[in-house]
Amino acid sequence: MSTADETEEQLIARHKKEQKNLIATVTGLKKQATKSKRKEVNKKCLEMELDLKERHEKELKELRIRNGEEEAEEEITPEMLLAQVEIDAKESEPKAEKKPETAEVQPKPKRNRQRERLQRRQAEIEQKRAEAEAEAAEQPNLKEIEQEHLDTLCAMNNLVQFDIKPDGNCLFASIADQLEQRQGIKISVQELRTKAVNHIRADPNTFTPYLFDEETMSLKDINEYTETIEKTSAWGSDLEILALAKEFDCPISIMMSGSSTMKINEDGNGEELKLVYYKHSYSLGEHYNSLRDAN
Repeated sequence: MSTADETEEQLIARHKKEQKNLIATVTGLKKQATKSKRKEVNKKCLEMELDLKERHEKELKELRIRNGEEEAEEEITPEMLLAQVEIDAKESEPKAEKKPETAEVQPKPKRNRQRERLQRRQAEIEQKRAEAEAEAAEQPNLKEIEQEHLDTLCAMNNLVQFDIKPDGNCLFASIADQLEQRQGIKISVQELRTKAVNHIRADPNTFTPYLFDEETMSLKDINEYTETIEKTSAWGSDLEILALAKEFDCPISIMMSGSSTMKINEDGNGEELKLVYYKHSYSLGEHYNSLRDAN
């Protein structure tokens, strides 16, 4: 399907997917950045986020114009910008003075509306970038605050954070690492996804209340939800943590900054699996890592 054939609902859905992809990209860049390159990487990530936002706004506006919901503005193309630069250059060239033969009234210069429009557009872009950079500079560094708090908690509990790739599978990959480390069970991410959804399907009375969608104020279809979890890289949640804790009959604890460690299925008989949850440390995306023993 081409962009021109998309409905507004399909366009918004694609935009959400592109935003998630950008989150993963930004997270990876920031995670790999060295201290000396951090400022440069943060600037690049900000530019990527602004560019994506501007493109999304443009695409949504164009769709609404096609649907007659908004009036179209004359598009400013690179060719128009180049032409205007040439005009400005010619106008700025010094001209030889001519001695007037007779006194004449000079005509009023013609107003260049195209140049004014281009200048307004450029000023708007620069203003948006400046506002975004100023807002980012004034915000507290939540990533550093969160990481320092988690480092302290780990030191107190003799644990170390084991990095898991931020690719949408982080919850399942963290649990897979914990099962191998603490229970000697080797299992793949895909097998864990399947075990989680099979457990949810087998006990709908327990898990259906977790499927309430606040946006639509209704319950999600349990079959559609579990199929998405099993067959895509959709992010896992507390629902899947509970299902896997029940499936392996063990507690699963989640350490997080700013609140006490949460334990799920505390009465489980198997050895406890230990995860750490990040809200800020991985840019715009929430993330899980595995917690291994320090020695």
